[in-house]
Amino acid sequence: MISTTDLTGSTVYLTGAFVALGLLLLVVRRIFDRKGIKHIPGPPSPSLLLGHDYAYACQEEACSLELQWMREYGTTWRTCGALGNDVLMTVDPKAIQHIMQKSSYNYTKKIGLTHSAWLLLGPGIVTVVGKDHQRHRKIMNPAFSAAHLRSFLPLFQRIAGKLSDRWKGELMATGESSTLLNRWLSRATLDIIGEAAFNYDYNALDGGERSAISKGYEDIFKDTEYLPGKATVLFRAAWDYIPTPLLKLIRYIPVHPWTRIRNLNALFEEYGRQIIREQGPNTDTEKKSTSKDIMSILIKANASEDPKTRLDDEELIAEMFTLTLAGHETTSGTLTFLFWELSKHPEYQARMRDEIRSVRARVTARGGSEFTIEDLESLTLTMNAIKETLRFHPIVVALQRVAEIDDVLPLAYPIASTSGEVVTEIPVRAGQLIHMSFAGYQRLPDVWGEDAHVWNPDRFSRIETGKQTTNVGVFANLNVAAAGVRACIGWRFSVIEMQAFIAELVENFQFDPPTEEVEIQRALAGFLFGMFPVVKGQAERGGAMPLRISLAQ
Repeated sequence: MISTTDLTGSTVYLTGAFVALGLLLLVVRRIFDRKGIKHIPGPPSPSLLLGHDYAYACQEEACSLELQWMREYGTTWRTCGALGNDVLMTVDPKAIQHIMQKSSYNYTKKIGLTHSAWLLLGPGIVTVVGKDHQRHRKIMNPAFSAAHLRSFLPLFQRIAGKLSDRWKGELMATGESSTLLNRWLSRATLDIIGEAAFNYDYNALDGGERSAISKGYEDIFKDTEYLPGKATVLFRAAWDYIPTPLLKLIRYIPVHPWTRIRNLNALFEEYGRQIIREQGPNTDTEKKSTSKDIMSILIKANASEDPKTRLDDEELIAEMFTLTLAGHETTSGTLTFLFWELSKHPEYQARMRDEIRSVRARVTARGGSEFTIEDLESLTLTMNAIKETLRFHPIVVALQRVAEIDDVLPLAYPIASTSGEVVTEIPVRAGQLIHMSFAGYQRLPDVWGEDAHVWNPDRFSRIETGKQTTNVGVFANLNVAAAGVRACIGWRFSVIEMQAFIAELVENFQFDPPTEEVEIQRALAGFLFGMFPVVKGQAERGGAMPLRISLAQ
């Protein structure tokens, strides 16, 4: 029996109406389309209505189900979604490449997932499709050119230095501090995105009163996407069969998590309109001509008379919302897991520190005070640690796509069908949902070596090119930034930012596991497939990565 304790009063009736309409439309579709992927083996469904969706969304450890199913069924298998849908799940690099790069506009985002992102972000580059996505991408590309992103390095170093000074001030008195590392990193990267994207100070790191927007973002994934109830899973599944105008009414449902999302939307819209006013057409011309922040570039583009090169105010605010959320949570999350791994691998941490200090000596010898991009690029151990953390702890663990047309999905690794036949390609019909597990792909021994289930940055100094014959991503053959026309537009920004933070913090601080016995779990933000750390048995604390920090000798 499905509990409705997380949806009360009139909301229950609304949920029931959505689910009933979804079931009706699903039955009609099944009547007219009986083809499918029944010949692909997979785990038996645990529930007629919920399929595997509830079990997947409520995994105690993110992606543990994928890894289990990979061991049992190979690189591609079939699962059952809520409301009886068959889902094709794959970690196959050739299949992922085909969907993300070779036929990207033939595979669109799932309606329910797109609407989940729309509720949180609005009509920005993540949620728009087709020609609108092409327009957004074209307008935003100049702001994310490699040359322009390099100009942000001094900002990254200044904020990293500000965080470093805060820690040093505390450690001078105590010698060692136990802290929730993820909270500090989230605030620091939020300050960076505020200045880099909007020339705006979010005051997230300040010792005084933090801004409302800084507080509003804290634990947003845990509050809105973590451990959904069965009624919520079924409710969300029905979204795929509901017309968009009706879906937009969901944002007004007066219960959690919709109220949490709506309040954050309202707060950010207030900030967004203020920033647009401050940088709009009446802003000082000299100031606008020298501004390098991303929003200034977008507002300049809006001066064009061609509607194809403009974004309206609602879209501008959505881009701001998207950049703020995606631009700081993914980076801070990766850094959090990286420092966690360094605390468990002190030998590698010491090697990184020696390398950083060696390059620092060269910088000092030439009369410099800060690392250049070239200096950071020479830190091989640091870059390998970034790549390995992205591989082993991807913040976005999976993406789903729906086939727009009938197609044939190629496989790099053949599988056996339910009848025992060897399958080297899979015909998929229009409407077929495909779940691409990036976390699973990045644990394939055939691609990453026999120790793929171990955090080992040195693998990137000995990658066997013969194993990586299929290019699936824009960075280090990883799928953390997606690929093709929907590749993350800000991935270079994030990499440079991480390089700057690691160089500053590893040079000056020692990271060790907490003294108390705690178990860190990689929690899944269900419907958005995001990952964040929690302490086992203490999820009510929100995202948490307790570590000990001391001054490095």
